[in-house]
Amino acid sequence: MAKIESNGIELEFDGFGSAEHPPVLLVMGLGAQMIFWDEEFCEGLAARGRFVVRFDNRDVGLSTKLDALGVPDFAAMLPALLGGRSVAAPYLLTDMADDAAGLLEALGIDAAHVVGASMGGMIAQTLALRHPKRVRTLTSIMSTTGKPGLPGPTPEAQRVLLTPPPTDRDAAIARGVETWRTIGGAASAEDEARARTRTARAYDRCFAPAGVARQLAAILASGSRHEALASLRTPTLVIHGDVDPLVPLACGEATAAAVPGAELLVIEGMGHDLPRAAWPRMFDAIERHTQGR
Repeated sequence: MAKIESNGIELEFDGFGSAEHPPVLLVMGLGAQMIFWDEEFCEGLAARGRFVVRFDNRDVGLSTKLDALGVPDFAAMLPALLGGRSVAAPYLLTDMADDAAGLLEALGIDAAHVVGASMGGMIAQTLALRHPKRVRTLTSIMSTTGKPGLPGPTPEAQRVLLTPPPTDRDAAIARGVETWRTIGGAASAEDEARARTRTARAYDRCFAPAGVARQLAAILASGSRHEALASLRTPTLVIHGDVDPLVPLACGEATAAAVPGAELLVIEGMGHDLPRAAWPRMFDAIERHTQGR
């Protein structure tokens, strides 16, 4: 792993496979460090003849923390949003997309196949809109366009998303496993040991709840991409689980409908997670989607 300057901050990143192969940039979701793209997942994609790059978004992992920007006031933001009013945030998804574009530039990669999960899908969509020449293809996994009126999380998923995490290590790890149980879906049921190990590793690597709050504010303040995506000409693949309680399948369907010519892959039993059982289908789909482009 290494750091590189991008968009006025430092991003932690690493790579898998040969740099001679077509590049794939992986963008992770809310509060999730790059290690949530499991090494085995990255190696599996690299084995399909791709150069895979993953990185920590701003405010998580080993990338720059923007603590000087303060902690968002969600008590003020949420009523405004419910009233249909715009809100301010320390930064927006456009800034995070510019981070990703700057990373590609710093790495000497003119354009990459961009794969984003959850908030990472929102960032990837924004990157394709703002920097279309940087994005060969777009893959949006378990994400949404942000269009008003789309179904939201179940009450249980919303609770684990919005409840502040405990700071004690054991309690934080237990909360992480509880979150995984709540949002992961049937396809992840056999992976509890993986979830516990990954959550412990993430806590030890960096515990930064204020950064996660700023990322959440960025999502809330960035609004909808739905209409803008109608202008997108980037080849797009949408992957979504049919039992996702955090970002329901209707959100993935709306994403595929918004982008002209987009392909939708629905994975049965998959919730808001990247379960090992689904990896072969994902690898096959991403390999086909990126082949020759």
